[in-house]
Amino acid sequence: MTETVHIHVGGMTCAACQSHVQRALEQTPGVRKAAVNLMTAEATVAFDPNEVAPAALVDAIIDTGYDAELPTPGVSAFEEQEQREQAQLAEARDLARKAIVSLALGAVAMFISMRWMHDTPAHYVLLAIAIVVIGWAGRRIFTAAWSGARHGSTDMNTLIALGTGAAFLYSLAVTVRPAFFEAHGIVPDVYYEAAVLILAFVLSGRALEARAKRQTTSALRKLTGLQSATARVFRDGAELEVEIRQVRRGDTILVRPGERLPVDGEIIDGESYIDESMVTGEPMPVARKPGGAVIGGTVNTSGSFRYRATTLGEASVLARIVALMRQAQASRAPIERLADRISGIFVPSVILLALATFAAWMLGGADVTKGAVSAVAVLIIACPCAMGLAVPTAVMVASGRGAQMGLLIKGGEALEKLRRVDTVVLDKTGTLTEGRPRIVSADIKDEALQLAAAVERRSEHPLARTVVDYAEHRGLAIAEATDVHAIAGRGIEGRVNGYRVLAGNGAFLSDRGIAADVHGILVAVDGKFAGSLAVEDPMRGGAKEAVAELHRLGIEVAMVTGDRAETAKAIARQAGIERVVAEVLPDGKVAEVQRLKSEDRVVAMAGDGINDAPALAMADVGFAMGSGTDIAMEAGDVTLLRADLMGIPRAIALSRAAWNIMRQNLFWALAYNVIAIPAAALGWLSPVIASAAMAASSVTVVFNSLRLKRMRI
Repeated sequence: MTETVHIHVGGMTCAACQSHVQRALEQTPGVRKAAVNLMTAEATVAFDPNEVAPAALVDAIIDTGYDAELPTPGVSAFEEQEQREQAQLAEARDLARKAIVSLALGAVAMFISMRWMHDTPAHYVLLAIAIVVIGWAGRRIFTAAWSGARHGSTDMNTLIALGTGAAFLYSLAVTVRPAFFEAHGIVPDVYYEAAVLILAFVLSGRALEARAKRQTTSALRKLTGLQSATARVFRDGAELEVEIRQVRRGDTILVRPGERLPVDGEIIDGESYIDESMVTGEPMPVARKPGGAVIGGTVNTSGSFRYRATTLGEASVLARIVALMRQAQASRAPIERLADRISGIFVPSVILLALATFAAWMLGGADVTKGAVSAVAVLIIACPCAMGLAVPTAVMVASGRGAQMGLLIKGGEALEKLRRVDTVVLDKTGTLTEGRPRIVSADIKDEALQLAAAVERRSEHPLARTVVDYAEHRGLAIAEATDVHAIAGRGIEGRVNGYRVLAGNGAFLSDRGIAADVHGILVAVDGKFAGSLAVEDPMRGGAKEAVAELHRLGIEVAMVTGDRAETAKAIARQAGIERVVAEVLPDGKVAEVQRLKSEDRVVAMAGDGINDAPALAMADVGFAMGSGTDIAMEAGDVTLLRADLMGIPRAIALSRAAWNIMRQNLFWALAYNVIAIPAAALGWLSPVIASAAMAASSVTVVFNSLRLKRMRI
């Protein structure tokens, strides 16, 4: 048995931090899989509860030198996300405040050092400024570095603490004993302003990162903001306004025009147009009538209505979408393994490189100051911040952009696989077609239709409902049928007003000696053929355009269905699909997907997420068709919240754009270090310039990812 827990991890600032935490979790007995995300500051751990407890996982993280906290019991996904948002906002404001003060003090320190460089009283003023910045603004950097050192790990904080700490201690020694340095031929210069400005730039970079990170989660923040605080319910004949958590399944809820629906439900009376755009991506309000399903968090745009509460809390559509979004944004893309491998050895290598830089300058005859300054520049410039942010920022922004388009992409791995798809397999019923058959023509008299509708009303078959609806639409009264017997897949018979009525396919009537050379639903009364109804499952709007767009993207499209070959080929022709595999059972769909994969194709399968589940699971990427409350979220890698096949090419285009952003981010993060580290070692970069460049690289990566929000897809 495997359980999954999400643990908040505090103190992570770079790819090395993320790598340390993940390695510690993976090495814990009982852990089956662990994924640590720097952007969300969260570890997602799959574990065997018989071997390890969640508290032990928290201890494993703490032992690496980072903070860890389990979710609060009894707190809903909405409340937990709101708490996280508040914490992020508070952290961003705290960082901004410290960055502004540090920059101001850094400017003062720079002015003093330039004006009174060799003045001893000025050195003490600079010392006081440095103590304030190190002890207050940069305190967390030094405590995190010390905590990591005690636990045998190194990260970005280690590099910054070593660099600024070395500059501070050297300057302190010069301030206290200037004569010692003069006696050894060393000019007693201090570097307090460098330490202060390095910390100021680092904090400024983190403040900008924190602000940009909030933009990457804007879609999730909007979704959680859809949760209503109260609901207007009827109990004991009275109308009451209660908190959302007090709503019970079966409660009758009143919603007026302009109000947000508090929970999922089914309309009892009244009708309206409801704006479901934030949940399903559908841009236009949709009509909802008695018996229609409604989603909590959507907006009633016109009439008042009452509805019955059905799914509540974590089972609601909105809560499941939020949970899936959080899961997607916390997941990791396979390309991140590159950053993991590099960051695992990066920080120790940089420390050795800094020591080698210092030694090389000394062997080259330079003074101690020049060697120390170059070594500090190497430590600062090499911080792997941008590398740790390169992929997760792109995954988060792409997930949010997808949600706004009505696409729920289940994380980095699905996003990365999507870009490689070269073949899309579509189910017919409910995917290419609407899945709601309707009668398009009828060759039958009203009397016979009334009798057929009477027996069909006793059937649960989907086609039976179309006959009843058609009779009602023609204004016919429907009598009660008795002695009704249905034969699965063939037809139904019964007695109505003394007549023996048959309704079904040609084989059903033929078995009873009634010949009719027509297709559709055939009707016989008292042993004589009485007419027929032609049934058609219309092609879904936009299906033809979606297939054309897939072809434009260079993707082959095939149809696999259990329906008759003749019907399947007709729909395929309308949609522009050449390859058709018809009259197959679910295992036949799986076999077709396997065959395509054996040809080294990357296959995506789109189906309704229920009877197509085996094929969805077999495909490299599964698209589950969803509609409102009937969302088969667990069936595929991508759920189409809106019943629109254009979501498939959009998802593929989004994944390709996100992949390009990931590669750009990793390229710039690595290229920055490849170019900057040698420059710092050669003394071409001062520690202050290095710190500003390091902060700029991290912010650049985040803002490059944010371009996904504005790209035309």
